[in-house]
Amino acid sequence: MTLILDGKRLRDKILSDIKNKVEKLERKPCLAVILVGSDPASQIYVKNKQKSAQNVGFKSELYQLDENSTSDEIKKLIEDLNQNKDVDGILLQLPLPKHLSGENFLELIDPNKDVDGFHPVNVGKTLTNTSPLAISCTPKGIVRLLVENNIELEGKNVVIIGRSNIVGKPLAALLTNENATVTLAHSKTKNLAQVAKNADILISATGICGLITKDFVKEGAIVIDVGISRNVQGKILGDVVFDEVSKIASAITPVPGGVGPMTIAMLMENTLELYFEHAKF
Repeated sequence: MTLILDGKRLRDKILSDIKNKVEKLERKPCLAVILVGSDPASQIYVKNKQKSAQNVGFKSELYQLDENSTSDEIKKLIEDLNQNKDVDGILLQLPLPKHLSGENFLELIDPNKDVDGFHPVNVGKTLTNTSPLAISCTPKGIVRLLVENNIELEGKNVVIIGRSNIVGKPLAALLTNENATVTLAHSKTKNLAQVAKNADILISATGICGLITKDFVKEGAIVIDVGISRNVQGKILGDVVFDEVSKIASAITPVPGGVGPMTIAMLMENTLELYFEHAKF
């Protein structure tokens, strides 16, 4: 029988553990979220992140800036939050409005407050396996989901489809650090289905609805679906044709309810870990 990798259940366990730890703290961890503009999807994501932060007992501060905010205004806000000793984690919600998208504001965030794990310092430390202060939330959540379900990584052939800086690249580093053999595939990969079918663990992070059919998956493989998209009826779907692939996979994540909840859980865990780092000083 195919194992459904339930991200919701594991998320709830992790958040419960975090809440229990926070209840014993004199000062509550503080997560500062910067939202520029009024993108509907971003507003929903930010609302969910704030709700989770408040549910575990964090202090959550939202800094909402106008769509037409200037680079200098955003830079000034980030600098102020960097200097604020009561702020443990800073999250800049992406994407930014088009007139700002060419600037790398993420590099301005203090690596010690980089709750998303996107700063080049933390990305580099992830790559070199030298104790990053924060690890990118989605890759970290995927590895946790596999480990908590007793899925062996060492020596396994892993194929990741998608080479983004947010998921694919850091995930390849994390799995390599776990002694997996990793292939990072993408839209330019030749014979993609054939490459994917060699995987013991197949991870798709493209956002292309229905890309992964049974022709991409070998019998008994573990399939992790990171993709999120909506069909014309508004239903949330992933990269994987679930009904088809779940019949041959040994384990699979649902969409929704698989990787997404783990991303939120890891964001909260990163916030708490940064809090404890700051408490040392």
